[in-house]
Amino acid sequence: MAGTRPYPDGPAGPFPSPPTTVEDREGRSIEIRATNDFEETLADVVEMYVAFDPTDRAQGIPPTGESRIRNWLETIAEESVNVVAYHGDDVVAHAMLVPDTDDPSAIEDHSDVEWELAIFVLQEFQRAGIGTKLLEHLLGHAGDIGIEQVWLTVERWNNPAIALYERVGFEATGTESFEQEMAIRL
Repeated sequence: MAGTRPYPDGPAGPFPSPPTTVEDREGRSIEIRATNDFEETLADVVEMYVAFDPTDRAQGIPPTGESRIRNWLETIAEESVNVVAYHGDDVVAHAMLVPDTDDPSAIEDHSDVEWELAIFVLQEFQRAGIGTKLLEHLLGHAGDIGIEQVWLTVERWNNPAIALYERVGFEATGTESFEQEMAIRL
């Protein structure tokens, strides 16, 4: 149910909506797409996570091993909101919003649910601006479909990620021993 976390008073944005094609800082062409049917994109996203360096995992995700990755994504696929970044035919980044509710009927009215953010960029594509563009387009897509409240947790020492979230409008809302919670209102 919405309202269990503190959120900024005013909305952030506006944010662009996918699809789009951008050039990253390395001059690579990156296509950003929302996935209305995640099953169609699942194999490509699984392949990205199989290639993901496990030392860059955060808070236990993504899981390791193809079967565990597939199971994780299939478990959240139906309810989650997904945006992917392609370089050619390869998924190089994935961002998702997962509903934070135990009530499946509440998910239909996106505005009555808080959504948890997760974003991953393959290591060889990091620090090239792809994460920022992907996040902005995910938030634009989320706003288009009526999502209003998004939150995340990030390891407190992950300064590049915290800086990214702050740049797009997330605000710190609380801390645990090793996590920073942040939220944004769309």
